[in-house]
Amino acid sequence: MLHYTFVLNLTAEQILPYYRGQAKRLSVMSEQGLRLELPAERLRPFVTSYGIRGRFRLTTEDNHSFLDLERLT
Repeated sequence: MLHYTFVLNLTAEQILPYYRGQAKRLSVMSEQGLRLELPAERLRPFVTSYGIRGRFRLTTEDNHSFLDLERLT
């Protein structure tokens, strides 16, 4: 398994196209210095009326297929 951490700070207005399905993928820079692309649908559980904020950990298989996404803070 591989683990990547990253911070997201998007307002409700910024996250709306992802939440509605108009944008399919979100690109973030990990704390490890790698660019990650996530399916936007994986972020839906973390969206609030304020948007999405926090530090997250992405866990993948060794072949980089998605396993889990969790909010750390």
